[in-house]
Amino acid sequence: MAKGMREIKRQIKSTQNMKQITKAMELVAAANLKRAQNAALAGRPYADKLKEVVSSIAGGGGSVKHPMLQSREVKKTAYIVFTSDRGLAGGLNSGLLKKFVDTLKSKHKSKAEYDLFVIGRKGRDYLRRRDYAIVQDVIGVPDSPKFADVKAIAAAAVGGFEQGTYDEVHLVYNRFINALTQLPTVKQLLPLDASALGATKQAGPSAGYEYEPSPEAVLNVLLPKYAETLVYSALLENKASEFGSRMTAMSNATKNATKRINELTLTYNRARQAAITQEIAEIVGGANALS
Repeated sequence: MAKGMREIKRQIKSTQNMKQITKAMELVAAANLKRAQNAALAGRPYADKLKEVVSSIAGGGGSVKHPMLQSREVKKTAYIVFTSDRGLAGGLNSGLLKKFVDTLKSKHKSKAEYDLFVIGRKGRDYLRRRDYAIVQDVIGVPDSPKFADVKAIAAAAVGGFEQGTYDEVHLVYNRFINALTQLPTVKQLLPLDASALGATKQAGPSAGYEYEPSPEAVLNVLLPKYAETLVYSALLENKASEFGSRMTAMSNATKNATKRINELTLTYNRARQAAITQEIAEIVGGANALS
């Protein structure tokens, strides 16, 4: 009995230690989530203004054309996949990667029809284990990412489209809804939707622009930058999703640890009470035998 009680006490102590770890990880994820949300909000004015200027040119009566706005026969597709470097984030990565693999199988007949650009260790390792060729990968993206962290991979995918290597470019990431909900998303990045750009309307008076040397020359510079900005926005969305999912997972783990500690404590108290009762019975039995 004493040996069994010592084992229960050991389990209680181990679970308490685990609870402290999961609680600390929950608090860290909550702080990181707040920073990720602030970063996403801080980047919106730049992206919105860039979209406004691009929309102004693209919606200029159809006189301005650009390859990044033109659909063409799809022979090869590029996918930029965003995952986390670390686990302990619930089903965040597994849900996204399962959706992505299903998309590949449904849209393509062979692996020669697409190239993969992967950000995050979890996605890289998952796809490599399944023999998917990865053209370029980035790992070790910090918790507060900068555009420079993904500039090379964004430029490679966008440049590949400009040069005709790829006919479509898609973003694969978790869209952040709230701390409890992250939506696995496969979204077309290129070609850009000219009708959606041209449909951008703002409340109040709109600004007028004069372009030098020409609208076409400005568009040649701005469209790649705008596409790369969308890549960075997807990275921020995925980071916020990672922290939200990890916070929720660690919160659930902490609650489960608390429940387990209560169950073990109840078992320990019952075992202790049984041991005391048994000792009392043995004492009473011995006294009765002597009498």
